[in-house]
Amino acid sequence: MAEGQMAQVVLRDGGVSVTLLSRGAAMQDWRVDLNGRPEPVILGYADPAAYARNRWFMGAIVGRVANRIGDARYPRQGGPQLLQANDGKHLLHGGAGGLWAVDWLLEPDGPQRARFTHRSPDGAMGFPGAVTFTVTVTLRDHAVTWDMQARAEAETPISLAQHNYYALAGGGIAGQRLRLDADRVLDRDAAGIMTGAIHPVDGGPLDYRRARPLSPAKAPADDFLLFAPTRDPALPVAELSAGNGLRLRMWSDQPGAQLYTGHGMGPAGGGLPGRPLAPAAGLCIEPSGYPNAPNRPGFPSILCGPERPYRQRLTVEIAPV
Repeated sequence: MAEGQMAQVVLRDGGVSVTLLSRGAAMQDWRVDLNGRPEPVILGYADPAAYARNRWFMGAIVGRVANRIGDARYPRQGGPQLLQANDGKHLLHGGAGGLWAVDWLLEPDGPQRARFTHRSPDGAMGFPGAVTFTVTVTLRDHAVTWDMQARAEAETPISLAQHNYYALAGGGIAGQRLRLDADRVLDRDAAGIMTGAIHPVDGGPLDYRRARPLSPAKAPADDFLLFAPTRDPALPVAELSAGNGLRLRMWSDQPGAQLYTGHGMGPAGGGLPGRPLAPAAGLCIEPSGYPNAPNRPGFPSILCGPERPYRQRLTVEIAPV
């Protein structure tokens, strides 16, 4: 399964299966036994070849820097660091040749674990320094854990995100109940670039501190929410439940997550059985560092280097309740 070639690995534990692809270190499929049948719980393309043009980043690891960097540049000693724009004049999810768009080396490690590795060269999408990325995916019972690590050979920004579209039931996410332990939201402009300001969510359309139904038609979201600083990290930061009895719980060590109701997707063919690709068919909850942090001195730094390796740990459990 050499890097640069499309490869596939299936992890299994009891009635749960997870299909991984080397392109973009993506999760193509996730099935959970529900009343004796394997129920898909994410959106994905049925044909692995479709991930060569994964326009919605489905299931992929996005980066080197997730979300947007305004004007595809950031200040650096000696002058601005110019990046390759792929979202108008901005950089989105690491650029057109970001981690989501390359073939990683994918190696199985037993029936319930697989490891992705990729060496990103100096100058990739304009980013300085070569970086070696490693993502280990482990399935245990109904939970999947992503252990994301990176070692940079020079100072460079790194902030990864896992980009599943969670689709616990057919028919879209409207009416599914979301709880998100987030009390603030980053201000953004019309292009989705974080301005540096931070607002409380109190009582607004992004206040999901108490579980309530999603309504993507009336209240679409594509916003970065900050997790409550007083939260107990042993407890799930997010919970999503559907009428078919499936529930998602998420644990993250990141400061916040992009919440995207998928209203900009599709419609398109080629989805998994029972999970057509359509607006608001799936929900993204994408933990990462603060978006546009290299351009906002008030945000926590996402700069890494030889003495500052990167690590993120994400666990998602989807099970009947």
